[in-house]
Amino acid sequence: MRKFLSATLLARGYGVAEAASGREGLLHAAIRAPDFILLGLGLPDLDGVEVIKQLREWTATPIIVVSARGQERKKVEALDAGADDYLTRPFGSTELMTRLRVALKHATPNTREATNAVVIVGELRIDLMRRLVFVGDREVHLTPIEYKLFALLMKHSDKVLTQRQLLDDVWGPGHEEGKQSLRDCLMQLRKKLEPDPARPRYIVTEAGVGYRIKVPRDARA
Repeated sequence: MRKFLSATLLARGYGVAEAASGREGLLHAAIRAPDFILLGLGLPDLDGVEVIKQLREWTATPIIVVSARGQERKKVEALDAGADDYLTRPFGSTELMTRLRVALKHATPNTREATNAVVIVGELRIDLMRRLVFVGDREVHLTPIEYKLFALLMKHSDKVLTQRQLLDDVWGPGHEEGKQSLRDCLMQLRKKLEPDPARPRYIVTEAGVGYRIKVPRDARA
C-alpha cells in the first residue's frame, strides 16, 4: 500500500516521506511539517487512532485514514479523534487525488503555521510531540492534567481562554468540581513554572474572564 501511495503521489509531483511505524510517522510529521498525512490504522507499534490523537495535540495538518473494509468502528473512532477523511481499500488513484484536493481545500489557511511541535514563551518551552516541558534548560514534570492545561494555554499564548473553555477542553463538559479544580491546577503550574508563584509572570489571571499565557514584552515580535 505504501508503494502504491508513494508512486501515485510522486507521479503527480508531490514529495513523499514514508514511515513504517506510528512513532516514525510522528517524527516525520514534526520535522517535515507535511501538507497532509495518509495514515494506515494497522501499525506495528501504535494504534492508528492513538497516532491521530497525538498529532491533533499540536497540528491541524489534514489526515486521511487508509482503512480496510469491515473497519467501520475504527473509522468512526479515527474521525472522532480528529481525522479529516478516510479511504477504504481497494481504491484507485483518481479517488485518492480527489480526496486529497478536498482535504487541502478545507484546511485552515494557517495550517502550516499551526504545525509547530515546540512552543516557546520566554523561559517556558513545551515540546508537544514528546510531551516535555522546560523552564530554561530544566525539565519540569507535570501530571497529565497539568500538562493538558499547560499545553492548551501555550498553544494559545497571549490569548485569553475563558474558564468554561478550559474546563470543557481539559476536564470535559459537566465536570462537577468545576472552577476549584481549575484554580488548584493553575496554582500547581505556577509553583512549578513561575520564578515567583505569588506574582506570576507567565500564567496570568484575567479577572472575571479566564486565564492566558502572557508573552513578555521583550519577547514580542
